[in-house]
Amino acid sequence: MALSAMDVYLHLLVEKATEASDYIKSVEYSFNSYFALRGFQPHQIFLSTIAFTLFVVWLYRFFFMHELSLWERFKLVSFRTIRRLPYVGPQIQREVDKALEKMAGSLFKLPPGMKYVNGLPQSGMSEDQVMRAIKGYHQLGHVDWKKGNVSGTVYSGQPELTQLCTKVYGEFAWSNPLHPDVFPGVRKMEAEVVAMTLKMFNGGPNACGTMTSGGTESILMACLAYRNMAKERGVTLPEIVAPFSVHAAFDKAAHYFGMRIIHVRMDPKTWKVNVKAMRRSITSSTCMLVGSAPQFPHGIIDPIADIAELGKRYGIPVHVDSCLGGFLLPFMKKAGFDLAPYDFSLDGVTSISCDTHKYGFAPKGSSVILYSDKKYRHSQYFVQPNWPGGVYATSTMAGSRAGAIVAACWATMMNIGEDGYVESTRKIVKAARYIAKELRKIDGIFVFGDPEVSVVAFGSEVFDVYRVSNALTARGWNLNSLQFPSSIHLCCTLCHTMPGVTDRFLNDVKNAVADALANPMAKATGQGAIYGMAQSVPDRKIIADIAWGYLDCVFDTKRGDQDGPVNGMHH
Repeated sequence: MALSAMDVYLHLLVEKATEASDYIKSVEYSFNSYFALRGFQPHQIFLSTIAFTLFVVWLYRFFFMHELSLWERFKLVSFRTIRRLPYVGPQIQREVDKALEKMAGSLFKLPPGMKYVNGLPQSGMSEDQVMRAIKGYHQLGHVDWKKGNVSGTVYSGQPELTQLCTKVYGEFAWSNPLHPDVFPGVRKMEAEVVAMTLKMFNGGPNACGTMTSGGTESILMACLAYRNMAKERGVTLPEIVAPFSVHAAFDKAAHYFGMRIIHVRMDPKTWKVNVKAMRRSITSSTCMLVGSAPQFPHGIIDPIADIAELGKRYGIPVHVDSCLGGFLLPFMKKAGFDLAPYDFSLDGVTSISCDTHKYGFAPKGSSVILYSDKKYRHSQYFVQPNWPGGVYATSTMAGSRAGAIVAACWATMMNIGEDGYVESTRKIVKAARYIAKELRKIDGIFVFGDPEVSVVAFGSEVFDVYRVSNALTARGWNLNSLQFPSSIHLCCTLCHTMPGVTDRFLNDVKNAVADALANPMAKATGQGAIYGMAQSVPDRKIIADIAWGYLDCVFDTKRGDQDGPVNGMHH
């Protein structure tokens, strides 16, 4: 009987399978013969396989699954080894101790008669006594921010707004958003603050958000949400891809949440992030891309539209850090300034951080984190359903929060209104651009990029720019010193829009630059010298040690005579 085509096909398939099986057996035999595996006991092969597998996993984690790169770890180990050497280590520590002593000396300057309080008073103080003591503490500051001498820090300071916020705070002093059933008014105000801010940033129907304690917490929440989403899809070490100029809160998030941050270089002319370099930094572990609008050091807005397109192409969430410019950018077009898209109107932007306590002029302690969709906010929440005290659920880091801060923020936004924010934006941006234009006319210094909003940074290729910073400090100014590269910046606020402030600043800069040009090879002293030195130290652990010492000094109350009265009161 003739074979059918199917029979022929099956016959050939069996022949090929047999040949493949024979070939595999020959390979196995050759492999076992070559490696002499027949000489091992089964348990030895089993244990060796486990040991080899664990070694490969360790090797992979060592090279690819660490928060620090291999080069960064090599430098860290090398410098730590050097610091352990008998002569070098003690010498370095002595220099660190000297720097800390100078720092402590500047922090512990108290007026005659004022001491530190290290224990409760035996009897409670009267209201008059407390207010007299409070006045003494209030007068400790020597920088007059009311005259516009400070960069950023106090963004409004208007007496009428201060009075309003004080009254509102008093009404809600004991409220707590953790208990919305007890304080429904605070819940309503918080939801409305988020809703008003979402509208400013063109949030869609599914957009949402929460209030936080400040820009750092807003950034932390976004990073936490995207980390959790990456963990759910199996990413062991989620990566943040962000510009080198991005706020340090992203580094803090990586440190807190077990992430890795990949810093992308900026364009040396525009000081915007290099989007091509950002694309090359994307891996399967990337959980978020970041752009600043604007960034803190130089006041430059990153190409948000390009970053959003990149995120959309690779399916990666994109966060826009608008903590600094959040209450300026949404009003710039109505204030008469052109601005490229930067918010939820861009398909690809999934979250925005915005500080209400900066140019929103609300009291310190309030910010907003916004999302394009509720699925991102859900990844930010913390819920413990099995706690004996009941189901515990919070939207942000804190449990109990100050409802008075929420109320004061709401009152501020309602009091100023859109017209008020448009007018303040017009004044502040106009002042900043005027300063940038005039600084470019001064020989010996240059302005970084094209600052569009409120921050203007400048440096020098001729002399140590920290000498200008020191000179301005001596003239009563308090500016921000920057590093990598050396520079200083002024963050303009409403205080700088007062008559004569910008011209006084420019005149003082001209005089300081003229003095520096007279001896361009001289080096800065004081705080400027510390910043200059800090950039040149290859072992960043030393700088961290000094910073730790600074933070310790902030809480130190042990220096000086503790036996005397404190503004008329005893310990």
